[in-house]
Amino acid sequence: MPVAGADVMLVGFFSDEEKDFAALMDAAALRLTARGARVVGRIVQRRGVSDGGARKMALPYSSRTLLSSGKVREVAESCERADADLVVFVASLTERQQHVLTGMLGRPVMGLSDVPADRAGTALGGDPHRAGSGSMRQTAGKY
Repeated sequence: MPVAGADVMLVGFFSDEEKDFAALMDAAALRLTARGARVVGRIVQRRGVSDGGARKMALPYSSRTLLSSGKVREVAESCERADADLVVFVASLTERQQHVLTGMLGRPVMGLSDVPADRAGTALGGDPHRAGSGSMRQTAGKY
């Protein structure tokens, strides 16, 4: 599904060791808006932050969804409220994860790495050897 013109729910999954997750979410939102998408919401799942989450760090996360069942419900509800057309995960997803999450969320799901590059073939429209180069336009949306 093309992202241009789509209302996108952005989802991030980060361990407690990733202290700069907000900047990663910002960069992902900029990449999407540079492609003509409108980010209508952001949801983050951090693993290992709370006492309960820290105890669960040794357990495998859901290989089917990448998220906890409660977080999947939160994403689904947020998508409904925001009338999102598409869900984009900051992390790469397997085909199986995309298929399962698409069914659970009722809309297409993709990883940020699956978002097509611009016509020049670069991720952000500038020098392909410098991440983040090039101009970006920011569209209004809920963050």
